Amino acid sequence: MWSKLVVNMKNLTVEKEPLEEQYRELGGRALIAQYLMKNVPPQCDPLGSENQLIFCTTLFAGTPLTTAHRMSVGGKSPLTGGIKESNVGGYAASLLADHGLKMIVVKDIPARDGLWILHINDQGESELLDAGSYRGLNNYEFIGKMRERFGSDIATISIGSAGERLYRSASIQVSEFQTGHPSRAAARGGLGALMGSKGLKAIVIEKPREKYKVAYADEARFHEACRKLNRMIAEGAKNDPFHDIGTIATIEVTGANGILPVDNFSGRLFRDYQKVGANAFMTNLASRGGRNKRPCQPGCVVQCSNIYNDKDGSYLTSAFEYETIALFGPNLHIADLDAIARMDRICDDMGVDTIETANAVAMCMEAGKIKWGDAEAVLALLQEMVDGTDFGRLLGDGCEAVGKNLGVKRIPVVKHQAMAAYDPRNTKGTGITYATSPMGADHTAGLTMGRAFDDCGRAAQAHASNKLQVAIAFADSMMCIFAFAHAVAGLPLLAELMAALYGGEADISRVTTLGVKTLLTERAFNKMAGMTREDDRLPDFFYHERSVATGSQFDINDYELEVLFDF
Repeated sequence: MWSKLVVNMKNLTVEKEPLEEQYRELGGRALIAQYLMKNVPPQCDPLGSENQLIFCTTLFAGTPLTTAHRMSVGGKSPLTGGIKESNVGGYAASLLADHGLKMIVVKDIPARDGLWILHINDQGESELLDAGSYRGLNNYEFIGKMRERFGSDIATISIGSAGERLYRSASIQVSEFQTGHPSRAAARGGLGALMGSKGLKAIVIEKPREKYKVAYADEARFHEACRKLNRMIAEGAKNDPFHDIGTIATIEVTGANGILPVDNFSGRLFRDYQKVGANAFMTNLASRGGRNKRPCQPGCVVQCSNIYNDKDGSYLTSAFEYETIALFGPNLHIADLDAIARMDRICDDMGVDTIETANAVAMCMEAGKIKWGDAEAVLALLQEMVDGTDFGRLLGDGCEAVGKNLGVKRIPVVKHQAMAAYDPRNTKGTGITYATSPMGADHTAGLTMGRAFDDCGRAAQAHASNKLQVAIAFADSMMCIFAFAHAVAGLPLLAELMAALYGGEADISRVTTLGVKTLLTERAFNKMAGMTREDDRLPDFFYHERSVATGSQFDINDYELEVLFDF
């Protein structure tokens, strides 16, 4: 039977308990939604004692299904004020599963000032260790010290100085498989601030001496279906640009059609987008000893991760992704890939969401505080965040806080969360997802680019967003969405896996209804937290300003948004 750890930060205790039966057939995002609805008051203070921080594995954790070891992190968001699930790759979920742990629940806040590490040793014993001596350390230095103290065969989940200072853009960083770099981020929604409010600096997980054995309803049946699905995903990944190059390959598409955001979502094209595109990236990797096609977790066949070195061939950053490059690049009018990589490294190190932070910097450019395209000025602002200056702390609170402070009118946020790197006028289904997702402006909730009849048109956009939001909600409960993209034709095999693992019928509705129930639960939580239909809207300028690149504007009417989830 799967177990959970309950960590009480007020009493500084750790208890290992059996996982409740009601959560047995849940994982990832679905488990986060149901647990929070039952255990966290929606109107609570996100940084107060009633909020809880949840770490959990997927439905298929502990099995050989590829990418089944994503980790979901959840709680009431300090940034959006609503429900938040942020999932992340890396090594941590794999080791949690090896220990037989489905969940870690962190409750309450410390009675005294302090920092602690939750340590899970190789025998499965858990305790809170004093981390006062590590206060103020950022992630790379901190993880180095953890590897010195506990050995290299560990996984880490940590916050940097941004989380300690309760920046609302603070991320939770997870170490990558093999390298140990803290470059995988549960980034969105400020969950690093929630972790900081709990006084929890890190979770350190040692590889167990004895691996937990998953209990299957029918093990042979599971492995047969799993082999088929893994083979399907591996075959699909062979021709996937994310496998061959990485997510940066997306720039070659978005840069040419107006979807790539430029100069704070101005709607213009960026003439130099290829300078931060796939060819420049691959050239730098080849000439500097960098690498792509790397798995962030054991057993991944998509292998979209990378290691990016500087001009001297020294490690600079890893997990260098499209969103970071697009938003610190063209959206700030910057065409210097190395400068953007330095920005990424700084963000991972102090522990902030690159999407939120890059958009916050765009507010500074829009207001004239710094010039468009000035990479050194951007790096100076990031250093202010590291140093904790007054303006650095403002930047740490995200795009909307900075925009309002500087008097900016064009602030690209939904539910107080900054938009990812897709202009919603030119991928309207994605705009619908931004507007209506319970998570805020989150592309991973249902990116429709290339999946509707016409990205700039209105036809089928609401339908595409609806179907993808449902699909992603159940995919986020099971596996990485990049692997899921190659498993769509194998949905009956997912139902077969459910039956072989948990028992019952191999009914596809067990999979699809999981997505519907998750979305409706999240929306119900947000409603009880005080959100209204007005929170399901894009900023006005997308409705009124036409994209210079295409002439399109976001012309989806309110009714279409309001009835999207009338299933």
